This record gives sequence, C-alpha cells and structure tokens, in this order.
Amino acid sequence: MKIPEHAKKVFEGTIFGVYQWQQKMFDGSEETFERLKRPATVAVIPTMGSSVLISEEEQPLSPKCFTLLGGRQEKDEEPLACGKRELVEEAGLVSDDWELLRVYEPVSKIDWQVYIFIARSCRKVGEQKLDAGERITIKELSFDAFLDLVSSKDFFETEFAADIMRMRLASDASTQVEKFQKQLFG
Repeated sequence: MKIPEHAKKVFEGTIFGVYQWQQKMFDGSEETFERLKRPATVAVIPTMGSSVLISEEEQPLSPKCFTLLGGRQEKDEEPLACGKRELVEEAGLVSDDWELLRVYEPVSKIDWQVYIFIARSCRKVGEQKLDAGERITIKELSFDAFLDLVSSKDFFETEFAADIMRMRLASDASTQVEKFQKQLFG
C-alpha cells in the first residue's frame, strides 16, 4: 500500500523507513496514521530442463526453510535487474528468458512489493557468492515435487504458496496446473 505524498519520514532504519501523516476520519476528526516503507523483494523461480530449482536457506535468527531464490532490491535497481543479480549470486545461474509472474503487496501497513519472476532454461556460469548471513543449498525438483514443496509448511513465501494451493484446489485444477507448468517451462 502506497504512502501518501504529504507523509513525513520520522525514522530511517537500515531497511525500514517510518512515515506519518494526519488522516481525516469519517466523523471529521484527525488521527496520526503511520506506515513503513522498505525496498522491494525479488524472488526467482529458475528452471533447468524439466526441473525447478529451489533454495534451502538458513539465515541468523531464522529457521532453515525452503524458499525461492532472491533478495532485497538495491537503491535505483530495477526489479528484473535485481532478479538477475540474485540468481547469479545465490546459484551461479543466468537465463535469457525471463517473465514477471506476479507482484504481491503482502502487508497493508508496509509499502513493500514482492516481485516473482520465472527464469527459464537457466545455465551455470559460476559459483555461489553468498552474503555472510546466508547458507543456501540449491535443490532440483520435478514440477510435481515443486508444487508439493510450495504447498508445505516448510515453504517461506506464503502469498505465492496460497496461490499455488488455490490453483490445486480449483474446480479446473488440472487445466490450471497444466497452464502453469507450460508457463514455467515455455
């Protein structure tokens, strides 16, 4: 959710900025509203052959989980450029075939977008270059195993997981799953 232009930044942290503004209420009174702003997150679903690659990741103070590859967008970096950078850093992979799958805004009190990209036909160009606070193991999964993992409690991106579960439970689930598989692999 966007922050009004007249809002004032009252705090700047390492990741989050805090903004406040006066908001007129329905009864004519005014209240101070507040919202956080943070850089976007970019996540990538890389494919190689008939496999989907997923990250088994551990970070300080966070339990080990399965997640899409990706990370925080840098200042003045476009989302696609961020996805390409993160794919190289976290997996040593590149792709010439990218598609924006979805953009989420997961929390109403935070101006924060999560971009999900598909990177088809990835190829290895180097080794991982991980941040000091990352441990990442790349797992290669079949499409069906990917859907099962995304639907499990061990998967981190809850908005994407909810979309996958809704797709699998839809009245035309087989059609939707087949369409998504074609979208992933081209």
